Amino acid sequence: MENQQEDQKGVIKISEDVVSAIAGLAATDVTGVAGMSGGIAGGIAELLGRKNLAKGVKVEVTEKEALIDLFLIVDFGVRIPEVAYNVQESVKNAVEDMTGLNVIEANVHVEGVFLEKDEVKEVEGV
Repeated sequence: MENQQEDQKGVIKISEDVVSAIAGLAATDVTGVAGMSGGIAGGIAELLGRKNLAKGVKVEVTEKEALIDLFLIVDFGVRIPEVAYNVQESVKNAVEDMTGLNVIEANVHVEGVFLEKDEVKEVEGV
C-alpha cells in the first residue's frame, strides 16, 4: 500500500519501500546498531552487490500513519534498551520529517549480537 495525499495540485504517493529505506538508514545511524537482520533474501542481495536499504524493516502505511518493525543486530556490550529507544526516536523523527506520516509504532526486535568483525552470533531469548 502507498501513502496518498491529495491537494489542489495533484496527488502525492509515498511507497512503503521509501518509508522502509528511510527507517533502515535512520536505524543504522544509531550508535550500538551493528546492522539490520534481513534474513536470507537480504543476504543474497548484498552478496550480489546490491545494498538493500529496506533490509530488516517491515512497514505498513495507511493514509496518514505508519507502523514500522525493525529487526536489528546490536554491538556486544551496549545497553540494549537504550539502543532500542534511540532507534525508535531516530526512525520516528526521520520518517515523520521526510514523509509527513505520523509514526504510530516503531517496534524494535533485537535478532542478534555482533561479537567479532567476521561473525554474528544469534542470542536466543532476546
